[in-house]
Amino acid sequence: MAASGAVLLINPRMGEAKNAGLPLSLVHLGAALEGVWPWDIVDGKRAPDPVRAALARLSARPHALCGVTVMPGPQVVTAIEISAAIRRAFPAVPIVWGGYFPTLYPDAAINAPYVDYLVRGQGEQTLLDLLAASDADAIRKVAGLTWKDAGRIVHNPDRPVIPPAALPRLPYERIDDIAGYLRPTFLGRRTAVYQSALGCRYKCSFCGVVSMWNGKTALEAPERMTLALGALRDRWGADAVQFFDHNFFDKEETSIPMLEALARLNMPYWCFARTDTLAKFSAGTWEKVRRSRMRMTFMGAEAASDAVLARMQKGSRVEHTIEVARRCRENGIIPEFSFVLGGPEDPEGEIETTFEFIRRLKTLNPESEIILYFYSPTPQRRRGAQGEQGEQGEKAQQAGAPRLPVLDNYGPTGPALPTTPEEWTQPEWISWVCHEDAPWLTPRTRRRVKDFARVLACRFPTAQDHRLPRIGRLALRGLASWRYATRIYDHPWELRLARRLVRLREPQRQSL
Repeated sequence: MAASGAVLLINPRMGEAKNAGLPLSLVHLGAALEGVWPWDIVDGKRAPDPVRAALARLSARPHALCGVTVMPGPQVVTAIEISAAIRRAFPAVPIVWGGYFPTLYPDAAINAPYVDYLVRGQGEQTLLDLLAASDADAIRKVAGLTWKDAGRIVHNPDRPVIPPAALPRLPYERIDDIAGYLRPTFLGRRTAVYQSALGCRYKCSFCGVVSMWNGKTALEAPERMTLALGALRDRWGADAVQFFDHNFFDKEETSIPMLEALARLNMPYWCFARTDTLAKFSAGTWEKVRRSRMRMTFMGAEAASDAVLARMQKGSRVEHTIEVARRCRENGIIPEFSFVLGGPEDPEGEIETTFEFIRRLKTLNPESEIILYFYSPTPQRRRGAQGEQGEQGEKAQQAGAPRLPVLDNYGPTGPALPTTPEEWTQPEWISWVCHEDAPWLTPRTRRRVKDFARVLACRFPTAQDHRLPRIGRLALRGLASWRYATRIYDHPWELRLARRLVRLREPQRQSL
Protein backbone atom coordinates (compact mmCIF):
# COMPACT_ATOMS: atom_id res chain seq x y z
CA MET A 1 0.00 0.00 0.00
CA ALA A 2 3.00 2.29 -0.49
CA ALA A 3 1.74 5.85 -0.96
CA SER A 4 2.69 9.39 -0.15
CA GLY A 5 1.18 11.41 2.66
CA ALA A 6 1.21 11.65 6.41
CA VAL A 7 0.24 9.15 9.11
CA LEU A 8 -2.45 10.16 11.60
CA LEU A 9 -2.30 8.30 14.93
CA ILE A 10 -5.48 8.35 17.01
CA ASN A 11 -6.09 7.58 20.67
CA PRO A 12 -9.89 7.25 21.04
CA ARG A 13 -11.41 8.73 24.16
CA MET A 14 -11.47 6.55 27.27
CA GLY A 15 -11.80 7.81 30.83
CA GLU A 16 -11.63 11.34 32.16
CA ALA A 17 -9.40 14.00 30.61
CA LYS A 18 -7.98 14.95 34.01
CA ASN A 19 -6.49 11.44 34.29
CA ALA A 20 -4.94 11.50 30.83
CA GLY A 21 -1.33 10.43 30.69
CA LEU A 22 0.85 10.59 27.60
CA PRO A 23 -0.47 8.10 24.96
CA LEU A 24 2.74 6.06 25.05
CA SER A 25 1.70 3.47 22.46
CA LEU A 26 1.22 6.19 19.81
CA VAL A 27 4.34 8.10 20.83
CA HIS A 28 6.34 4.89 20.31
CA LEU A 29 4.86 4.62 16.81
CA GLY A 30 5.72 8.26 16.19
CA ALA A 31 9.31 7.54 17.20
CA ALA A 32 9.51 4.79 14.57
CA LEU A 33 7.96 7.04 11.91
CA GLU A 34 10.13 10.07 12.74
CA GLY A 35 12.28 11.08 9.77
CA VAL A 36 10.59 8.51 7.51
CA TRP A 37 6.91 9.49 7.41
CA PRO A 38 5.23 12.71 8.59
CA TRP A 39 3.03 11.94 11.58
CA ASP A 40 0.67 13.54 14.04
CA ILE A 41 -1.43 12.46 17.04
CA VAL A 42 -5.06 13.15 17.91
CA ASP A 43 -5.53 12.27 21.57
CA GLY A 44 -9.20 11.70 22.26
CA LYS A 45 -8.60 11.99 25.99
CA ARG A 46 -7.74 15.66 25.61
CA ALA A 47 -9.39 16.87 22.40
CA PRO A 48 -12.84 18.40 23.09
CA ASP A 49 -14.19 16.78 19.91
CA PRO A 50 -11.86 13.98 18.74
CA VAL A 51 -13.87 13.18 15.61
CA ARG A 52 -13.81 16.79 14.42
CA ALA A 53 -10.10 17.06 15.26
CA ALA A 54 -9.27 13.93 13.25
CA LEU A 55 -11.30 15.03 10.23
CA ALA A 56 -9.65 18.46 10.32
CA ARG A 57 -6.18 16.90 10.26
CA LEU A 58 -7.16 14.65 7.36
CA SER A 59 -8.54 17.61 5.43
CA ALA A 60 -5.38 19.64 5.89
CA ARG A 61 -3.09 17.36 3.82
CA PRO A 62 -3.01 13.93 2.15
CA HIS A 63 -2.65 10.93 4.44
CA ALA A 64 -1.25 7.47 3.74
CA LEU A 65 -3.26 5.89 6.57
CA CYS A 66 -4.88 6.38 9.97
CA GLY A 67 -3.73 4.27 12.89
CA VAL A 68 -6.16 3.77 15.81
CA THR A 69 -5.13 2.21 19.12
CA VAL A 70 -7.91 0.17 20.76
CA MET A 71 -8.21 -1.42 24.21
CA PRO A 72 -11.06 -3.88 24.99
CA GLY A 73 -13.91 -2.23 26.85
CA PRO A 74 -15.19 1.36 26.56
CA GLN A 75 -12.52 2.43 24.07
CA VAL A 76 -14.01 0.12 21.42
CA VAL A 77 -17.10 2.37 21.42
CA THR A 78 -15.17 5.55 20.63
CA ALA A 79 -12.84 3.72 18.21
CA ILE A 80 -15.88 2.70 16.17
CA GLU A 81 -17.26 6.23 16.23
CA ILE A 82 -14.08 7.88 14.99
CA SER A 83 -13.22 5.14 12.45
CA ALA A 84 -16.71 5.15 10.93
CA ALA A 85 -16.61 8.95 10.61
CA ILE A 86 -13.25 8.78 8.83
CA ARG A 87 -14.49 6.08 6.47
CA ARG A 88 -17.51 8.18 5.51
CA ALA A 89 -15.54 11.38 4.96
CA PHE A 90 -12.33 9.88 3.51
CA PRO A 91 -13.18 6.45 2.07
CA ALA A 92 -9.82 6.11 0.31
CA VAL A 93 -7.71 6.49 3.48
CA PRO A 94 -6.81 3.05 4.93
CA ILE A 95 -7.68 2.56 8.60
CA VAL A 96 -5.44 0.40 10.80
CA TRP A 97 -6.38 -0.79 14.28
CA GLY A 98 -3.70 -1.79 16.78
CA GLY A 99 -3.40 -2.50 20.49
CA TYR A 100 -4.81 -5.14 22.81
CA PHE A 101 -8.27 -5.45 21.27
CA PRO A 102 -7.15 -6.45 17.76
CA THR A 103 -4.36 -8.59 19.21
CA LEU A 104 -6.69 -10.57 21.46
CA TYR A 105 -9.72 -10.69 19.16
CA PRO A 106 -8.49 -10.24 15.56
CA ASP A 107 -11.40 -11.98 13.83
CA ALA A 108 -13.94 -9.68 15.48
CA ALA A 109 -11.82 -6.54 15.09
CA ILE A 110 -11.28 -6.99 11.34
CA ASN A 111 -14.97 -7.82 10.78
CA ALA A 112 -16.00 -4.21 10.18
CA PRO A 113 -16.30 -2.07 7.03
CA TYR A 114 -14.26 0.74 8.62
CA VAL A 115 -11.19 -1.41 9.45
CA ASP A 116 -8.75 -2.40 6.70
CA TYR A 117 -5.77 -3.75 8.65
CA LEU A 118 -4.92 -4.92 12.16
CA VAL A 119 -1.53 -4.73 13.81
CA ARG A 120 -1.14 -7.53 16.37
CA GLY A 121 1.42 -7.13 19.12
CA GLN A 122 4.14 -4.49 18.81
CA GLY A 123 3.33 -2.08 16.05
CA GLU A 124 6.49 -0.11 15.23
CA GLN A 125 8.02 -2.29 12.53
CA THR A 126 4.71 -3.73 11.34
CA LEU A 127 3.43 -0.24 10.60
CA LEU A 128 6.60 0.70 8.72
CA ASP A 129 6.48 -2.51 6.68
CA LEU A 130 2.82 -1.96 5.83
CA LEU A 131 3.48 1.59 4.67
CA ALA A 132 6.30 0.32 2.45
CA ALA A 133 4.33 -2.57 0.94
CA SER A 134 3.44 -1.85 -2.69
CA ASP A 135 1.09 -4.76 -3.47
CA ALA A 136 -0.70 -7.77 -2.00
CA ASP A 137 2.37 -9.99 -2.31
CA ALA A 138 4.35 -7.52 -0.18
CA ILE A 139 1.52 -7.23 2.34
CA ARG A 140 1.54 -11.02 2.80
CA LYS A 141 5.10 -10.73 4.08
CA VAL A 142 4.33 -8.18 6.79
CA ALA A 143 4.63 -10.07 10.08
CA GLY A 144 2.07 -9.28 12.78
CA LEU A 145 -0.57 -8.09 10.29
CA THR A 146 -4.21 -9.11 9.80
CA TRP A 147 -5.86 -7.85 6.63
CA LYS A 148 -8.50 -8.43 3.99
CA ASP A 149 -7.49 -9.91 0.64
CA ALA A 150 -10.48 -9.48 -1.69
CA GLY A 151 -12.79 -9.82 1.31
CA ARG A 152 -11.00 -12.84 2.76
CA ILE A 153 -9.46 -12.43 6.22
CA VAL A 154 -5.73 -13.19 6.31
CA HIS A 155 -3.67 -13.52 9.49
CA ASN A 156 0.02 -13.19 8.71
CA PRO A 157 2.46 -14.92 11.10
CA ASP A 158 3.26 -13.20 14.38
CA ARG A 159 6.21 -10.84 14.68
CA PRO A 160 9.01 -11.61 17.16
CA VAL A 161 9.35 -9.27 20.13
CA ILE A 162 11.57 -6.26 19.50
CA PRO A 163 13.56 -5.28 22.64
CA PRO A 164 13.52 -1.65 23.82
CA ALA A 165 17.21 -1.19 22.90
CA ALA A 166 16.33 -1.72 19.23
CA LEU A 167 13.64 0.96 19.27
CA PRO A 168 14.23 4.70 18.81
CA ARG A 169 13.96 7.07 21.76
CA LEU A 170 10.65 8.85 22.27
CA PRO A 171 10.37 12.24 20.51
CA TYR A 172 8.97 14.21 23.44
CA GLU A 173 9.67 17.49 21.69
CA ARG A 174 7.14 16.58 19.00
CA ILE A 175 4.23 16.25 21.44
CA ASP A 176 1.80 19.17 21.63
CA ASP A 177 1.67 20.63 25.14
CA ILE A 178 3.64 17.82 26.77
CA ALA A 179 3.59 19.77 30.03
CA GLY A 180 -0.19 19.31 30.05
CA TYR A 181 0.32 15.55 30.37
CA LEU A 182 2.30 15.97 33.59
CA ARG A 183 -0.59 15.82 36.03
CA PRO A 184 -0.87 16.13 39.81
CA THR A 185 -1.07 12.85 41.72
CA PHE A 186 -0.26 11.74 45.25
CA LEU A 187 3.28 11.13 43.93
CA GLY A 188 3.96 14.72 42.90
CA ARG A 189 2.66 17.87 41.24
CA ARG A 190 3.81 16.90 37.73
CA THR A 191 3.65 13.12 37.30
CA ALA A 192 4.93 11.60 34.05
CA VAL A 193 4.14 8.15 32.64
CA TYR A 194 6.77 5.82 31.22
CA GLN A 195 7.30 2.20 30.15
CA SER A 196 10.71 0.60 30.46
CA ALA A 197 9.96 -3.15 30.47
CA LEU A 198 7.84 -5.01 27.93
CA GLY A 199 6.00 -8.29 28.46
CA CYS A 200 6.00 -10.79 31.32
CA ARG A 201 7.43 -14.29 31.57
CA TYR A 202 4.44 -15.58 33.55
CA LYS A 203 1.20 -16.97 32.06
CA CYS A 204 -1.66 -16.10 34.40
CA SER A 205 -4.88 -17.45 32.91
CA PHE A 206 -6.79 -14.15 33.17
CA CYS A 207 -4.16 -11.75 31.82
CA GLY A 208 -4.14 -10.29 28.31
CA VAL A 209 -0.39 -9.65 28.54
CA VAL A 210 0.08 -13.39 28.01
CA SER A 211 -1.50 -13.26 24.57
CA MET A 212 0.18 -10.00 23.66
CA TRP A 213 3.70 -11.10 24.62
CA ASN A 214 3.49 -14.90 24.81
CA GLY A 215 5.56 -15.26 27.96
CA LYS A 216 8.45 -13.10 26.79
CA THR A 217 10.07 -10.19 28.63
CA ALA A 218 12.17 -7.40 27.12
CA LEU A 219 13.93 -5.10 29.60
CA GLU A 220 15.25 -1.61 28.98
CA ALA A 221 18.79 -0.64 29.98
CA PRO A 222 18.93 1.69 33.03
CA GLU A 223 20.94 4.25 31.02
CA ARG A 224 18.18 4.60 28.45
CA MET A 225 15.52 5.04 31.12
CA THR A 226 17.67 7.61 32.90
CA LEU A 227 18.04 9.69 29.74
CA ALA A 228 14.29 9.69 29.05
CA LEU A 229 13.14 10.46 32.57
CA GLY A 230 15.96 12.94 33.07
CA ALA A 231 14.75 14.86 30.02
CA LEU A 232 11.16 14.89 31.31
CA ARG A 233 12.42 16.14 34.67
CA ASP A 234 14.96 18.72 33.55
CA ARG A 235 13.25 20.11 30.44
CA TRP A 236 9.55 19.84 31.27
CA GLY A 237 9.53 19.77 35.06
CA ALA A 238 8.35 16.23 35.81
CA ASP A 239 8.79 15.46 39.51
CA ALA A 240 7.34 11.91 39.73
CA VAL A 241 6.66 8.96 37.45
CA GLN A 242 4.07 6.23 37.00
CA PHE A 243 5.53 3.17 35.28
CA PHE A 244 3.26 1.30 32.91
CA ASP A 245 5.63 -1.68 32.70
CA HIS A 246 3.97 -5.07 32.51
CA ASN A 247 6.42 -6.40 35.11
CA PHE A 248 8.84 -3.79 36.38
CA PHE A 249 10.85 -6.14 38.63
CA ASP A 250 11.54 -9.21 36.51
CA LYS A 251 14.35 -10.67 38.62
CA GLU A 252 16.43 -9.41 41.52
CA GLU A 253 19.68 -9.25 39.53
CA THR A 254 18.12 -7.16 36.76
CA SER A 255 16.23 -4.96 39.24
CA ILE A 256 19.29 -3.74 41.12
CA PRO A 257 20.72 -1.54 38.30
CA MET A 258 17.27 -0.03 37.73
CA LEU A 259 16.85 0.73 41.43
CA GLU A 260 20.25 2.41 41.56
CA ALA A 261 19.38 4.51 38.49
CA LEU A 262 16.05 5.54 40.03
CA ALA A 263 17.79 6.58 43.24
CA ARG A 264 19.97 8.94 41.20
CA LEU A 265 16.92 10.36 39.39
CA ASN A 266 15.29 11.14 42.75
CA MET A 267 11.70 10.95 41.43
CA PRO A 268 8.98 9.26 43.54
CA TYR A 269 7.30 6.51 41.52
CA TRP A 270 4.53 3.90 41.27
CA CYS A 271 5.00 0.62 39.41
CA PHE A 272 3.73 -2.92 38.87
CA ALA A 273 5.49 -5.84 40.55
CA ARG A 274 5.00 -9.48 41.56
CA THR A 275 4.67 -10.62 45.15
CA ASP A 276 6.96 -13.63 44.69
CA THR A 277 9.71 -11.52 43.11
CA LEU A 278 9.71 -8.86 45.84
CA ALA A 279 9.31 -11.42 48.63
CA LYS A 280 12.59 -13.02 47.59
CA PHE A 281 14.58 -9.77 47.51
CA SER A 282 17.47 -9.65 49.95
CA ALA A 283 17.61 -7.07 52.75
CA GLY A 284 20.20 -5.15 50.74
CA THR A 285 17.95 -5.00 47.69
CA TRP A 286 15.03 -3.82 49.83
CA GLU A 287 17.25 -1.00 51.03
CA LYS A 288 17.81 -0.08 47.37
CA VAL A 289 14.03 -0.20 46.81
CA ARG A 290 13.57 2.28 49.67
CA ARG A 291 16.34 4.57 48.41
CA SER A 292 14.89 4.47 44.87
CA ARG A 293 11.87 6.45 46.20
CA MET A 294 9.22 3.89 45.39
CA ARG A 295 5.99 5.18 46.94
CA MET A 296 3.54 2.47 45.89
CA THR A 297 3.63 -0.79 43.97
CA PHE A 298 0.68 -2.66 42.44
CA MET A 299 0.86 -6.44 42.86
CA GLY A 300 -1.50 -9.24 41.95
CA ALA A 301 -2.17 -11.10 45.19
CA GLU A 302 -5.26 -12.49 43.40
CA ALA A 303 -6.37 -15.11 45.97
CA ALA A 304 -6.16 -16.27 49.58
CA SER A 305 -5.53 -19.89 48.62
CA ASP A 306 -2.52 -21.56 47.04
CA ALA A 307 -4.87 -23.96 45.25
CA VAL A 308 -6.70 -21.08 43.56
CA LEU A 309 -3.40 -19.42 42.65
CA ALA A 310 -2.24 -22.66 41.05
CA ARG A 311 -5.51 -22.92 39.11
CA MET A 312 -4.89 -19.38 37.79
CA GLN A 313 -1.33 -20.38 36.83
CA LYS A 314 -0.18 -17.42 38.88
CA GLY A 315 3.18 -18.86 39.90
CA SER A 316 3.15 -17.22 43.35
CA ARG A 317 1.94 -18.31 46.80
CA VAL A 318 -0.04 -16.72 49.62
CA GLU A 319 3.08 -16.56 51.78
CA HIS A 320 4.63 -14.18 49.23
CA THR A 321 1.78 -11.71 49.69
CA ILE A 322 2.17 -11.80 53.47
CA GLU A 323 5.94 -11.33 53.26
CA VAL A 324 5.67 -8.37 50.86
CA ALA A 325 3.07 -6.66 53.07
CA ARG A 326 5.51 -6.91 55.98
CA ARG A 327 8.56 -5.76 53.99
CA CYS A 328 6.69 -2.81 52.49
CA ARG A 329 5.68 -1.63 55.96
CA GLU A 330 9.30 -1.84 57.11
CA ASN A 331 10.44 0.28 54.18
CA GLY A 332 7.68 2.90 54.08
CA ILE A 333 6.15 1.68 50.79
CA ILE A 334 2.42 1.31 50.17
CA PRO A 335 1.53 -2.11 48.72
CA GLU A 336 -1.48 -2.11 46.40
CA PHE A 337 -2.83 -5.66 46.25
CA SER A 338 -5.37 -6.76 43.65
CA PHE A 339 -7.66 -9.74 44.18
CA VAL A 340 -9.64 -11.63 41.53
CA LEU A 341 -12.91 -13.03 42.82
CA GLY A 342 -15.71 -15.20 41.47
CA GLY A 343 -13.99 -17.66 39.14
CA PRO A 344 -16.36 -19.88 37.12
CA GLU A 345 -15.33 -23.09 38.92
CA ASP A 346 -16.62 -21.91 42.32
CA PRO A 347 -17.84 -18.30 42.20
CA GLU A 348 -18.79 -18.08 45.89
CA GLY A 349 -16.38 -20.57 47.43
CA GLU A 350 -13.37 -18.33 48.03
CA ILE A 351 -15.03 -14.97 48.60
CA GLU A 352 -15.41 -15.07 52.39
CA THR A 353 -11.95 -16.61 52.77
CA THR A 354 -10.53 -13.77 50.68
CA PHE A 355 -12.32 -11.16 52.78
CA GLU A 356 -10.72 -12.57 55.94
CA PHE A 357 -7.31 -12.67 54.28
CA ILE A 358 -7.66 -9.02 53.28
CA ARG A 359 -8.45 -8.16 56.90
CA ARG A 360 -5.30 -10.02 57.91
CA LEU A 361 -3.26 -7.94 55.46
CA LYS A 362 -4.76 -4.73 56.80
CA THR A 363 -3.78 -5.79 60.33
CA LEU A 364 -0.27 -6.66 59.22
CA ASN A 365 0.11 -3.47 57.18
CA PRO A 366 -2.73 -0.93 57.57
CA GLU A 367 -1.37 1.07 54.62
CA SER A 368 -2.07 -1.85 52.25
CA GLU A 369 -4.48 -0.82 49.50
CA ILE A 370 -6.93 -3.37 48.13
CA ILE A 371 -8.31 -3.56 44.60
CA LEU A 372 -11.14 -6.05 43.99
CA TYR A 373 -12.01 -7.42 40.57
CA PHE A 374 -14.26 -10.18 39.34
CA TYR A 375 -12.51 -12.99 37.52
CA SER A 376 -12.48 -12.30 33.79
CA PRO A 377 -10.93 -14.86 31.45
CA THR A 378 -9.15 -13.44 28.45
CA PRO A 379 -9.58 -16.20 25.87
CA GLN A 380 -7.92 -15.54 22.55
CA ARG A 381 -10.46 -16.22 19.85
CA ARG A 382 -9.41 -18.89 17.40
CA ARG A 383 -7.88 -17.41 14.30
CA GLY A 384 -6.80 -18.97 11.06
CA ALA A 385 -10.11 -20.57 10.11
CA GLN A 386 -10.31 -18.66 6.85
CA GLY A 387 -7.88 -19.46 4.10
CA GLU A 388 -4.39 -20.83 3.70
CA GLN A 389 -2.66 -17.76 5.12
CA GLY A 390 -4.82 -17.98 8.24
CA GLU A 391 -3.79 -21.59 8.81
CA GLN A 392 -0.15 -20.62 8.45
CA GLY A 393 -0.66 -17.88 11.02
CA GLU A 394 -2.24 -20.39 13.42
CA LYS A 395 0.71 -22.76 13.02
CA ALA A 396 3.16 -19.93 13.62
CA GLN A 397 1.31 -19.05 16.81
CA GLN A 398 1.32 -22.66 18.03
CA ALA A 399 5.07 -22.91 17.43
CA GLY A 400 5.78 -20.51 20.31
CA ALA A 401 5.21 -20.89 24.04
CA PRO A 402 1.63 -21.55 25.21
CA ARG A 403 -0.69 -18.57 25.11
CA LEU A 404 -4.08 -18.09 26.68
CA PRO A 405 -6.64 -20.81 25.99
CA VAL A 406 -8.02 -20.60 22.46
CA LEU A 407 -11.75 -20.61 23.14
CA ASP A 408 -14.87 -19.54 21.35
CA ASN A 409 -16.86 -19.00 24.55
CA TYR A 410 -16.49 -16.70 27.52
CA GLY A 411 -15.65 -19.12 30.29
CA PRO A 412 -16.48 -22.86 30.30
CA THR A 413 -20.25 -22.36 29.96
CA GLY A 414 -20.49 -18.68 29.03
CA PRO A 415 -21.84 -17.10 25.85
CA ALA A 416 -20.07 -17.23 22.51
CA LEU A 417 -17.52 -14.50 21.97
CA PRO A 418 -18.67 -11.51 19.89
CA THR A 419 -17.86 -11.58 16.19
CA THR A 420 -17.86 -7.82 15.45
CA PRO A 421 -16.58 -4.70 17.20
CA GLU A 422 -20.19 -3.56 17.71
CA GLU A 423 -21.04 -6.73 19.63
CA TRP A 424 -18.08 -6.05 21.94
CA THR A 425 -19.63 -2.68 22.85
CA GLN A 426 -22.72 -4.21 24.46
CA PRO A 427 -22.90 -3.18 28.15
CA GLU A 428 -22.55 -6.72 29.46
CA TRP A 429 -19.38 -7.36 27.44
CA ILE A 430 -17.81 -4.09 28.55
CA SER A 431 -18.50 -4.94 32.19
CA TRP A 432 -17.12 -8.47 31.74
CA VAL A 433 -13.84 -7.49 30.08
CA CYS A 434 -13.36 -4.68 32.63
CA HIS A 435 -13.58 -7.23 35.49
CA GLU A 436 -16.74 -5.59 36.83
CA ASP A 437 -19.01 -8.61 36.36
CA ALA A 438 -19.16 -12.13 34.91
CA PRO A 439 -22.03 -14.08 33.34
CA TRP A 440 -21.89 -16.89 35.93
CA LEU A 441 -22.19 -14.64 39.00
CA THR A 442 -25.41 -14.56 41.00
CA PRO A 443 -26.94 -11.26 42.14
CA ARG A 444 -26.06 -12.19 45.72
CA THR A 445 -22.39 -12.70 44.86
CA ARG A 446 -22.15 -9.40 42.99
CA ARG A 447 -23.81 -7.52 45.82
CA ARG A 448 -21.71 -9.19 48.52
CA VAL A 449 -18.42 -8.25 46.86
CA LYS A 450 -19.50 -4.71 46.05
CA ASP A 451 -20.79 -4.12 49.59
CA PHE A 452 -17.52 -5.34 51.10
CA ALA A 453 -15.54 -3.19 48.68
CA ARG A 454 -17.57 -0.11 49.64
CA VAL A 455 -17.08 -0.68 53.37
CA LEU A 456 -13.36 -1.30 52.89
CA ALA A 457 -12.85 1.76 50.69
CA CYS A 458 -14.63 4.04 53.17
CA ARG A 459 -12.90 2.57 56.23
CA PHE A 460 -9.49 2.94 54.53
CA PRO A 461 -9.69 5.78 51.96
CA THR A 462 -6.97 5.42 49.33
CA ALA A 463 -3.73 7.36 49.72
CA GLN A 464 -4.03 8.13 46.01
CA ASP A 465 -6.92 10.51 46.72
CA HIS A 466 -4.66 13.52 47.26
CA ARG A 467 -7.55 15.98 46.87
CA LEU A 468 -9.83 14.41 49.48
CA PRO A 469 -10.19 16.87 52.42
CA ARG A 470 -9.12 15.55 55.81
CA ILE A 471 -12.62 16.06 57.21
CA GLY A 472 -14.09 13.97 54.39
CA ARG A 473 -11.57 11.20 55.03
CA LEU A 474 -12.37 11.18 58.76
CA ALA A 475 -16.13 11.19 58.10
CA LEU A 476 -15.96 8.16 55.82
CA ARG A 477 -13.74 6.28 58.24
CA GLY A 478 -16.07 6.98 61.12
CA LEU A 479 -19.18 5.89 59.25
CA ALA A 480 -17.57 2.64 58.05
CA SER A 481 -15.79 1.70 61.28
CA TRP A 482 -18.65 -0.18 62.95
CA ARG A 483 -19.43 -2.18 59.82
CA TYR A 484 -15.80 -3.16 59.35
CA ALA A 485 -15.40 -4.06 63.04
CA THR A 486 -18.58 -6.19 63.15
CA ARG A 487 -18.24 -7.64 59.61
CA ILE A 488 -21.73 -6.40 58.74
CA TYR A 489 -21.06 -5.44 55.14
CA ASP A 490 -24.50 -5.96 53.60
CA HIS A 491 -26.52 -3.01 52.28
CA PRO A 492 -24.31 -0.11 53.46
CA TRP A 493 -26.92 2.49 52.56
CA GLU A 494 -25.34 5.20 54.71
CA LEU A 495 -22.00 4.78 52.90
CA ARG A 496 -23.68 5.03 49.50
CA LEU A 497 -25.26 8.28 50.65
CA ALA A 498 -21.97 9.57 52.07
CA ARG A 499 -20.17 8.81 48.83
CA ARG A 500 -22.53 11.18 47.03
CA LEU A 501 -21.38 13.97 49.30
CA VAL A 502 -17.71 12.94 49.64
CA ARG A 503 -16.39 11.97 46.23
CA LEU A 504 -13.85 9.19 46.75
CA ARG A 505 -11.31 8.16 44.14
CA GLU A 506 -11.68 4.63 42.76
CA PRO A 507 -8.18 3.34 41.84
CA GLN A 508 -9.50 0.32 39.94
CA ARG A 509 -11.29 2.70 37.56
CA GLN A 510 -9.12 5.81 37.63
CA SER A 511 -5.58 4.52 38.32
CA LEU A 512 -3.53 7.38 39.81
